[in-house]
This record gives sequence, C-alpha cells and structure tokens, in this order.
Amino acid sequence: MKQVLALMVFLGISVNVYADVFAVFRDETGNTNWQYVANTSASLLILTLLVVLFFLVRAHLRATRSNQALTDIKSTLEERVERRTVVLQETAEQLRKREAYITSIVNSMPVMLIGINEDLQVTQWNKTAEQVTGRPFEDVAGRNLWAAYPAITLTDEQVRSVLTTGVTIHLKHTQPGQYSYELTLYRLREHDDTGIVILISDITKQVNAENKVAERDKISALGELASAMAYDISLPINTIFHHVSDSRQKIEATELGPLQEYLLREVEIVRQSAQQATTIAQNLLDLARSHRNAEQLCDIPAIMERSIEVAAELFTDADGLAFKDVEIRRNYSAELPQISCFPDELTQVFTRLLRNAFYALKAKEWGPDNKPRISIEISQFIDSLWIKVGHKGQCLSAEAQVDIFEPFFATTASATTCPVEHRLSYPYFIITEHHQGHMSVTSNEQLGTCFNIQLSLV
Repeated sequence: MKQVLALMVFLGISVNVYADVFAVFRDETGNTNWQYVANTSASLLILTLLVVLFFLVRAHLRATRSNQALTDIKSTLEERVERRTVVLQETAEQLRKREAYITSIVNSMPVMLIGINEDLQVTQWNKTAEQVTGRPFEDVAGRNLWAAYPAITLTDEQVRSVLTTGVTIHLKHTQPGQYSYELTLYRLREHDDTGIVILISDITKQVNAENKVAERDKISALGELASAMAYDISLPINTIFHHVSDSRQKIEATELGPLQEYLLREVEIVRQSAQQATTIAQNLLDLARSHRNAEQLCDIPAIMERSIEVAAELFTDADGLAFKDVEIRRNYSAELPQISCFPDELTQVFTRLLRNAFYALKAKEWGPDNKPRISIEISQFIDSLWIKVGHKGQCLSAEAQVDIFEPFFATTASATTCPVEHRLSYPYFIITEHHQGHMSVTSNEQLGTCFNIQLSLV
C-alpha cells in the first residue's frame, strides 16, 4: 500500500511537469496510440496485482506465524491446565483422605468430643457423644450446649472463662460407687466455627482401681495396727489371768468367812473382764486377717450366728446389761441362696450392728414385763438378700441418722450428734464398696430403730 501511495504522489507531481500527461501515448501526428495505452495499463495492473499479491503473501505468512504462536500458546495453556487439574485433583484427594482420617480419629475416640463456637452452639459431636447421649449430630448441630446435653456438669461461667482467657481447665465429676468423669476444656488457636473443644472421659474403672489400691493400703495398715494392738493387749491380759488364777486358789485355800465369798465374786468379775478383753483382742486379729481372705460363697444366716456368738463374748457389763441377757428374735427365710462375699468382713459388719443395738438397749430402762430384744430378719427379694437388724432401744435423732455412716473427723471440740464410738462408717464402707450393696437406717419412737442391708445375688 505504501508503494501505491508513492506512485499516486509521483503521478500527481508529474502533472505539474508535463503539460499533457497523455502525450507519451500519441504518435507524431498527435493521434492516440491505443496499443501503448493498453500495454501500459496492463503493465500497471500487473504491477498492482503483484504488489497486492506480495502484501497478501506477507499477511498470510504473518497470520500463519500468529496462528502457530496461538496454537503453541493454546497447547501450553492446555498442558498447564491439565497439570494444574491433576495437582488439584491430587490435592483434593489428599485433603479428602486427611479429612476422612481426622473424622475417623474423632469418631473412634473412646471419649466424648463436643465442639462449640463462641455463641456456645454445638459444631462438633463425635460418635461416642451420640452413643452416650442417644442424640445424633444432626439433632444437636447449632443448638445451645445445655439444650443439646442437659446432663453436662459445666457452668456458663466456666465455658466463657475458657473463651475469654484461653486457659485450659480440667474438671472431675464423681458419684461415689457409680461413675467418674474427667472434663477437659481448651480453646482452639485458630478462630473458626469451633471455638472450644470439650473432652469428657469416663474414668470410672481407673478411679475404682486407684481407690482399691488405696483401700488395700489403708486396710493393710489398719490390719497391721490391729495386730500390734491385739498383741500388746494380750500381754497384760495373760498377766491378769495368771494373777486371777493364783488369787482364786489362795482365797479358796484360806478361811475368810463371809469375806471369802465376796472376794471370789470380785475375782470372777475380773476374770470375766479379762476374758472379754481376750475376745476383743481376738476380734482385732480377725479384723487384721479379714482383708487377706478371698471372696467365697457363704450362708448369710451362718455368718449372722457367728456374729451373735462374738457379740455375746464381747459385750458384757458386770454391773448392768449383758448381751447374753438380750432376747434375739430370728426370722430367717427358708432355702436362702448362698452369696459371694467376704465372710470375715460381714462378721465385722453384723457384730458392729449388734454392738450398736446393744448399747442403744443399755441406754434405756427396762421393766420386768418389757425385756430388751433384738430382731434379726434375713430374706430374699427378687435378686437381692435383705438383712434387717432392729431394736426398740434409744432412738437416733434425724441428724444422727445422717452422721452415723460418715467418718469421724475431730475438727472441733464440741460434741457431735453421733459420737465416734457409735458410728458405722467402716461397716457402711464394707457393704457399699467391697460388696456393692446398700445400707440404711430408720429410727423413731413408735417403730424403733432398724438397720437395712441389701446385698445383690447377681
């Protein structure tokens, strides 16, 4: 196109040079030589077509090179897109596997995992939480924590404290003899939909195992102390028996008149007291050995009878009521099944109940028509054995009925509603912890006092 323009400019300039631009096409006579005109026109047309062809070929070559470049760019982009797509697919697959792995870990955890956001709404809820609460995640998602799990032992202040301070807290919730849970609250470092994670672990077995070890150590120490006390008590008792025997022989060999009978009676009282002390020492030894015995099948009435015999030897008052003077009314059901238990421990329990009943009867005045009596009932109800020990001696106050099964702590000098010598915390411990049973007491003036023990047969 540049050349065409140049030609036109040249022709325009030549107009000013020649007076007649077509003079070259005339002959000497001035007539137009049309052959020259045709040849010139054809030459110009050919030249123009050549120029146009040149530019078309050039444009074609440029278009070809551009198309090739575009094709190369397209191939490169397609290859890059394909590689990026493969990478994204691999990344997505890895993320999916990791998410599935994390979800599997969360759902396989043996603890409850609950996630909540800053509005205290549930955002995470694993399979263990579903099993414990009986509610699927779809049912609790987006709900308030306490609406989703009303039984959780957390307060709003505790949760918001973790949200505010970011300090992890550990809590324990225990119902003695039933369950123990450990709760851990911590805040996530990154701010997302889950602000706080709550882990609730069932540590009942662990706590029970730790308690058993601690109980074994305490009972072993108690047994060691009881054995030492029994040994120390037996030494002066043997000396007393020796001197009582010698004194009795000397008194019987000497004529002292009416004084002789009085002295023999006093010596007999000392002998009985020494015999009672010997029984107490033996009971201490039995207590020391009781924790070493294995659990075995036993008849509860037989254990009760053994306890009555021990009580008759232990609880004797030379100046007042003796246990052997108390009427024992038995009501044992026929064909009672044997029960798996620690017989020496149950002997201690029944003996302590009989002791409590004896001193309650001793604290009350009795007439000739109203003799002290202890009622013992052993029966079976469904899958449990029931042992009831009742009397109509001195009643327990409402406060004493609460305190009688609690350990005694001498924290004050003031008198307590239930003195330490009348408490039954150790028998209660043996029944509830060692035998997984239940123990209670009722007491009033009309019906008297009754201790109730339930032992499971299964």
